[in-house]
Amino acid sequence: MIGENLLGPEPTLLAQEPAVTAALAAGADPEAVVREHPESPLAWVVLADRADAEGRDIEAYAFARVGYHRGLDALRKSGWRGAGPVPWSHEPNRGVLRALYALRRSAARIGEQSEVDRLTEFLDGADPGAIPAIEAQ
Repeated sequence: MIGENLLGPEPTLLAQEPAVTAALAAGADPEAVVREHPESPLAWVVLADRADAEGRDIEAYAFARVGYHRGLDALRKSGWRGAGPVPWSHEPNRGVLRALYALRRSAARIGEQSEVDRLTEFLDGADPGAIPAIEAQ
């Protein structure tokens, strides 16, 4: 067919979250941002990262798990069908990719290797450059 993408699904590009990014950039408490925007994977991953930095592994895992599920919701709402590129280069995708990474990191900390493996595969399938980009931050 003319115009058919022979390489697979089109990349999923999530919408901007201007209220969330502005609040976080202004130094708002991430818990307040989550209360105002509970659908935001970015807000949840900021909470997960803070809990991780403070050594609260179980809370980091829980926050990252919510961010992961909110991320899946956002991806599906944008037409993603369970596979295909979610490019790191598109800044609004970074909250979801960071949530996947945070859940992977937290799963490793609590010894859930099968989850680490699954999330590594998920991230590599979404964007092979996502893990190195997140780790370079």
